[in-house]
Amino acid sequence: MSCLLSASSARAQTDVDSPLPFGPVHCAGEYQHHLQGVCTDNDQAIYWSFTTQLVKTDRQGQVLQQIPVANHHGDLCFAEGKLYVAVNLGKFNDPQGNADSWVYVYDAQTLDVLAKHEVQEVFHGAGGIGVHRDHFFVVGGLPDGVQENYVYEYDADFRFVNKHVIPSKWTQLGIQTATFHDGEWWFGCYGTPKILLKTDADFKLLGRYEFDCSLGIVGVGPQ
Repeated sequence: MSCLLSASSARAQTDVDSPLPFGPVHCAGEYQHHLQGVCTDNDQAIYWSFTTQLVKTDRQGQVLQQIPVANHHGDLCFAEGKLYVAVNLGKFNDPQGNADSWVYVYDAQTLDVLAKHEVQEVFHGAGGIGVHRDHFFVVGGLPDGVQENYVYEYDADFRFVNKHVIPSKWTQLGIQTATFHDGEWWFGCYGTPKILLKTDADFKLLGRYEFDCSLGIVGVGPQ
């Protein structure tokens, strides 16, 4: 699968001294699985997670590095020179919770693996991750018919802090992507139509929109 970064899937944030004109970015190459998430280093690089491939490109989409990764690497985020990727090695969306949820940490320059953190509290499978105030927030799968979504909060050392509930109504396979921007959380979901959820910093639901951010979502411009 080849991919396009655009307003319909994600938005690239760049430094104010060398702004990237807003528009589509093609990730060069073909990949076996579909895009799970994107993030940037707020400067020169875009990172793309393709389930079993982690790809680093420049701002024009030319590949700088790529590595094979375990199935299933999901959405990712950038913080302090590192990439944090939500990973599930078990089953997604299982009511019995047969997931195997992790966060893998990579060096953003080299894509070397730096750490692997268990996040087994993510009961239905870790699929997405965002960062806010040095805490990490992991989202993921959801069994059919469950009328709320869950966000699992961890501190900077990946000690479990809290499980937050979003009264979102059911979304197909839970939440795929997450980012915190302009004081609010944004969550991309599958479905027909695909759904974008917006909450405040405390996960109070502010909006539910028919808009596709299920393959990645990144803030644009200053916070």
